[in-house]
Amino acid sequence: MKTNPYITRVFDLLHNCIVPANKEDVLAIKRNGTWLKYTAQDVLRIVNNVSNGLYQLGVRKDDKIAIVSTNRPEWNFMDLGMQQIGAVSVPMYPNITVEDYKYIFADAGVKFIFVSDTTLLARVKEATASLSEIEGIYTFDKIEGEKHWQEVAQAGENGDLELLEQLKSAVGPQDLLTLIYTSGTTGKPKGVMLTHRNIVSDIEGIIDGKHLEFEPTDRALSFLPLCHIYERTNLYVFMRSSVSIYYAESMDTIGDNLKEVQPQVFATVPRLLEKVYDKIVAKGHDLKGVKKQLFFWALNLGLRYDPMADMGWWYNFQLVIARKLIFSKWQEALGGNIKLIASGSAALQPRLSRVFWAAGIPIVEGYGLTETSPVVSSSLLDDFRIGCVGSVIPNIQVKIADDGEICVKGPTVMKGYYNKPEATAEVIDSDGWFHTGDIGELFEGKYLKITDRKKEIFKTSGGKYVAPQLVENKLKESILIEQAIVVGEGQKFPSALVVPEFNALKDWCTRNGLTYTTNEQMVCDEKVKQKLNEDVKALMQSIAQYEQVKKIHILPALFTIEGGELTPTLKLKRKVIHTKYSHLIEKLYE
Repeated sequence: MKTNPYITRVFDLLHNCIVPANKEDVLAIKRNGTWLKYTAQDVLRIVNNVSNGLYQLGVRKDDKIAIVSTNRPEWNFMDLGMQQIGAVSVPMYPNITVEDYKYIFADAGVKFIFVSDTTLLARVKEATASLSEIEGIYTFDKIEGEKHWQEVAQAGENGDLELLEQLKSAVGPQDLLTLIYTSGTTGKPKGVMLTHRNIVSDIEGIIDGKHLEFEPTDRALSFLPLCHIYERTNLYVFMRSSVSIYYAESMDTIGDNLKEVQPQVFATVPRLLEKVYDKIVAKGHDLKGVKKQLFFWALNLGLRYDPMADMGWWYNFQLVIARKLIFSKWQEALGGNIKLIASGSAALQPRLSRVFWAAGIPIVEGYGLTETSPVVSSSLLDDFRIGCVGSVIPNIQVKIADDGEICVKGPTVMKGYYNKPEATAEVIDSDGWFHTGDIGELFEGKYLKITDRKKEIFKTSGGKYVAPQLVENKLKESILIEQAIVVGEGQKFPSALVVPEFNALKDWCTRNGLTYTTNEQMVCDEKVKQKLNEDVKALMQSIAQYEQVKKIHILPALFTIEGGELTPTLKLKRKVIHTKYSHLIEKLYE
């Protein structure tokens, strides 16, 4: 690996990348209708003040500090400020349960907590009511009667910079940087121990492998949770490349913020791209006459696209027209300057990859886990295969075990699970290989392809193995299906519980003369059931016979985090769903 020796710890990004670039908008967030921008000097000053202030509070190397917050510059200030004195950040999802907060605070041995707003403060206080080890709770928003984070920064304004340099020098690449508690689909969360070396190795692997390349004038829009290592490492890569980071106001304002910021890049998850695609297609259905014909002509053209193949002069000629008449509007909706969208956390449907690339909006897919800092593989803009998650980044090794499990080895692999040596030994073998739990293959010997989770594959009564994720992704190609879970362990054939995309369903009902009443009533309507069954039957034609879903049950409400069916990263909690809907699953096989 080609290494940049001046970046051995993550906070080296501050002095060796951010300050030299001297940008006016290193970080930005919209406050009271105006974008508040932090310059390189602002960031340096505030981070140093936070470091000194934390030290004066009594924070020492390896002390644990929790951040419970939505994305905002204060998140970065605290993160980098902790790093410089060797403290360990424990970032947490804003939407987990109070019980999970309590467990993580206690398991990590957290001393201080920084929380963003009133709502989260109430939940954190409830979780810490019986925890005497917590020495202080600070807020990012100004809340009457509560300690504010700026008190820490202000206390460090006249701090000893020579002492700070000594504290920074005492932090080595092998030191613990962060404890990230994985949401997990079963059991208690596990704290993944990531060192500076782990994350720096990942940053440099992405940069050296040319998986993400930017100009110093580029801007990124950030909206995925910073407590997840995927977005966090993305932002470190942006800092490494002098890309300005703008934070979206909320998930609901992403569309408006894209038009305002006009970013060159943003990271997302497949589910959000699916929603964007579904909304675009729904608008296409509302068009009339020639406009509607042109829209679906362009869409169908895009669904055949392969950016790595020579599509022929006639196809290319048509694509030029489609981009000018139809797809240019897609580009404008994303701000007009997108160089690439980074998609991760789950497999992207190949049709979405094809159509966005055809629209002149490149999507690069990546694969990784919290335990691998996270990126294991990522697409290259000029060398990838649709349906794969890119090629392995430099400096790590990947092998496929005899049972198809993907194993990873190298400097990005975690130190282990905090306080859980037995759990660590279960996933990292004696030769240093981390067993991911994912099943996959190296397509053409180079491009990694994920087929399923090892523990999620089930066997039918006929002895055939079914990989549910592949089938579920196929089902979600129907514009009318938003969520699906494939079941059938020990049964003659697979079945599925499906949840409609209710906005698309309303549109379909209107176009087909049905009066939409309630979700509960419409999923029981015979015409709706017939339509969804027809969609499922058509989609299953390309699936192996033994994997084909033969029966479905339509649910009237989405799986949610609050309902316990989804993890904070929107993955299905299969055991929870199987238990909750066991009576419906049984009926599918009566």
